[in-house]
Amino acid sequence: MTTSRAATILLAKELRLEFRTRELLTTTVIFALVVVVLFSFAFEPTAAESRRYGSGLLWIAFLFAGSLMLNPSFAREQANDALDALRMAPIAPFAILLGKILANFIFLAVAEAILIPVFAVLYNVSFNGVAAQLILVLALGTLGLVITGTVFSAISAHARLRELLLPLLLLPILTPLLIASVEATASLLAEQPELAGFDIVFLTASWLMCDYLLEE
Repeated sequence: MTTSRAATILLAKELRLEFRTRELLTTTVIFALVVVVLFSFAFEPTAAESRRYGSGLLWIAFLFAGSLMLNPSFAREQANDALDALRMAPIAPFAILLGKILANFIFLAVAEAILIPVFAVLYNVSFNGVAAQLILVLALGTLGLVITGTVFSAISAHARLRELLLPLLLLPILTPLLIASVEATASLLAEQPELAGFDIVFLTASWLMCDYLLEE
């Protein structure tokens, strides 16, 4: 079985399980909305302040939501040694990781699609005329976040304190991505290549090290 076909099957499984219960999506969306609303009431920003600081607050909400969503990425595979069974299947190890990355990207993209209109209303920010650029920036930033988060979720899957370990591993590595994402969202100008470069580097690294990432 090819890597792409195996990843597609695993992706379909992840989507089917999540959209059947919507537990992870519901929790993540509510958490992100609470963060955005609390920031809005705490700062009461003017339109000018929203344009200056809003992108940072938005990506903080995305980071918190992503950390919450990515933590249990391999939780379903912990029961009955399902991850070991997947590793024994005649598929490339990278297919497992790729299926998880794609699923997490879709889940976080759905959360962002719900969060963006609420953010625009609360912070009096209009994205008219820059919607395409915004989608590109969000896609690249989100992809970098889920690639890195999924990789570190695999690393910390068997750790006793994985809920604490994942943020400790994730935050320092994501700092360059978050800075570029915030700047690109604020200006919607020339930061996209940095985001794409980050995505390519970490996707390639995850492919090269996938055999070791899925070891206990």
